[in-house]
Amino acid sequence: MSVFLQTDRLTLRAADDADVDHVLELHNDPEVMRYINSGQPISRETFVRETLPRFLRTFPCTGDRAFFIAQERDTEMFLGWFEFRPTADDSCATVELGYRLCRKAWGRGLASEGARALIRKGFTELGVERVIADTMTVNARSRRVMEKAGLRHVRTFFEEWPDAIDGSEEGDVAYELTRSEWERQNGPTA
Repeated sequence: MSVFLQTDRLTLRAADDADVDHVLELHNDPEVMRYINSGQPISRETFVRETLPRFLRTFPCTGDRAFFIAQERDTEMFLGWFEFRPTADDSCATVELGYRLCRKAWGRGLASEGARALIRKGFTELGVERVIADTMTVNARSRRVMEKAGLRHVRTFFEEWPDAIDGSEEGDVAYELTRSEWERQNGPTA
């Protein structure tokens, strides 16, 4: 197991082929996927062809993957995944934060805990200068995680999507946190 980081309650490790069944089950939970694709199921074939390559991709600027399986630290139970993906192959200056957890992990502060740990590692070890994230305006839970992790709302925007999702008429929101903002909140990284 290639551990990327640990918190008091979580282990985040690089995703691998053995995670397909767990992640596919997560991606087929209609409540988990409510603000992603209206909870529509995804086939194993589509997941393996379209999603798995993103999970297994290594980024040159970090030498590591950008998707990390979240497990309960004590039991190693699968809880979901986190994304900390550079927006450019050759630079870790800006990374996108994402997360998707099983319903059994909801309401326990685990998404905020994992997000804060990734942000800390990014700013203190990976040379990250800015963390970005976005979600639907109506996705209050995800927005709260971003805020608890220190990100601030920077804009609301509207895009045309092929399939409307309930609440999409209210647009999407973008959040960000810069290294200098994080240092003001947490102290210098040096």
